[in-house]
Amino acid sequence: MCGIVGYIGDKLAQPVLFNCLARLEYRGYDSCGIALKGSRLRVYKDVGGVKELERTAPLLEGTAGIGHNRWATHGEPSQANAHPHCDCSGNIAVVHNGIISNFQQLRQQLTAEGHRFASQTDTEVIPHLIEKYYQGNLEAAVIMVLGDIKGSYAIIALVVGEDKLVVARKGSPLIIGLGDRDNLVASDVTAVLDYTDRVIYLEDGDIGVITANSVRVTNGGTEVSRQESRVRWMVEDAQKGGYEHFMLKEIHEQPRVIRDTLIGWGSLAESAVDLAAMCREAESMVMLACGTSYHAALIGKHIVEELIGIRVRAEPASEFNYCHPVLAKTAAMVITQSGETADTLKATQKLKAAGCKVLAITNVMGSSASRLADYTVYTRAGPEIGVAATKSFMAQLMVLYCLMLSSTDAKASRLADLMAGVRQLPEKAQQVLNNESRIEEYAHHLSGYDNAFFIGRGVNFPIALEGALKLKEISYIHAEGYAAGELKHGPFALLRKETPVIAILAHDNTYEAMLSNIKEVKARQSPVIALVEEGDKTVGKLADYVITVPQVAPLFSPVVNTVALQLLAYYAARERGCPIDTPRNLAKSVTVE
Repeated sequence: MCGIVGYIGDKLAQPVLFNCLARLEYRGYDSCGIALKGSRLRVYKDVGGVKELERTAPLLEGTAGIGHNRWATHGEPSQANAHPHCDCSGNIAVVHNGIISNFQQLRQQLTAEGHRFASQTDTEVIPHLIEKYYQGNLEAAVIMVLGDIKGSYAIIALVVGEDKLVVARKGSPLIIGLGDRDNLVASDVTAVLDYTDRVIYLEDGDIGVITANSVRVTNGGTEVSRQESRVRWMVEDAQKGGYEHFMLKEIHEQPRVIRDTLIGWGSLAESAVDLAAMCREAESMVMLACGTSYHAALIGKHIVEELIGIRVRAEPASEFNYCHPVLAKTAAMVITQSGETADTLKATQKLKAAGCKVLAITNVMGSSASRLADYTVYTRAGPEIGVAATKSFMAQLMVLYCLMLSSTDAKASRLADLMAGVRQLPEKAQQVLNNESRIEEYAHHLSGYDNAFFIGRGVNFPIALEGALKLKEISYIHAEGYAAGELKHGPFALLRKETPVIAILAHDNTYEAMLSNIKEVKARQSPVIALVEEGDKTVGKLADYVITVPQVAPLFSPVVNTVALQLLAYYAARERGCPIDTPRNLAKSVTVE
């Protein structure tokens, strides 16, 4: 979950590395560092963010170097634990994303051989192992190291005396950016967009040797050719564009994301042919994901069961990996924004081993999920920099709607109504954004509380979970999402004047039950913020505050409700002075279990 970069070419490496690290800061931001190779190796690293390090760093000469943003897994944030890590001689430096699972054993062995360690990290064993095996050829030494270590890794190594970077990948993303008289390496394409739109996506087992003018990749001792791709994102997509935070910009980009998905419906329909076949042959479907993507899967369950008519299990991938056998004749769908989420990839491998056909929904071309799955549908979110998922979640929802509407055998009249409704969603999402100032007012009230409940039913129960997740992760208000009928089975004990409840209503078969739930909450004196569609005359008589959203078909209500709750969380966090784009302890792409 860290961000790593490397540069070799004809420019001074230091400013390039800092610029790339700033683009990758969403992947880790508790500490950072760089290493530059000149006549000797110079390393500068510390706790804190990239801008802070750039401001205090001395000028380090060299046209080759590596850099790292850290999201701590082994050892607290500290200067000693920050990357890059070096060997005893100070001639070898390494940055690493992933986890070395056998590092304790290797560390004990190396210590017995006389190596001295300066950090608590698992990564530090790598440069010491390179030192142990190094005989003038960095690539050969790295290959030997890879035979010793276990776990997941994306590694960039350099050594004084060789004009090259050596990289390796297993279970963690790594791309090569192809320049003109220079080349770059990074965890993500967003890091290199200022310098190139030509990239190579490395695959598991790949080892790369990169110079200013060449790239050579091997796998299993054999040289391989990896296809060059053009990145369709623009550098402006990864910038704030005048917004105070990336999260707010990405919330406002959602009408465009919805529109782009609908424009690309034809290509989605091609994938839907395979989905329809999968569903016809299956007795059930399993949908697996993590975090916000799991909430998309829960909504997907409702969409599939309503439009396709087969039973669906939607589960966290992390639990599926350890608790559930894979049943025969099961269609499978995995959802992952980055395509590199470790728990979701492990679940995909389990499904494939059982003979299941797997369809992946992801935002990143060339990602591990896209290579593992039988079929892949790419969302059209563009780069998402804010750690809290917003437009990527919306893109996932839209893909699910489009896929299922393309596969359903619903009656023609109902299908025509749904088709007309889904095409209005960009405008409906924009209408919610146009109500932003009112939502900001309600967020001001919400920001003064320390605990909150979100409740919903049916297709909006997952939106209650998602709304609570957004509020807790960026505002640090403790929030829980509940199926509204479950509050009385325990959580009622926590309701009081200091415990607001955000109630999400749709005009479907759950509406009357939700009215009863609001009355039950008010009887415990909890303030209620209700999210209802325009024209509702009933809820305002019960709730303390009412946020209205445009009228849509109940099946599409998660779209407008999502935008409103994202804004509510954003403005509550801003009112509390929280670091909205980089919430504490979190990282964008979770590539470890």
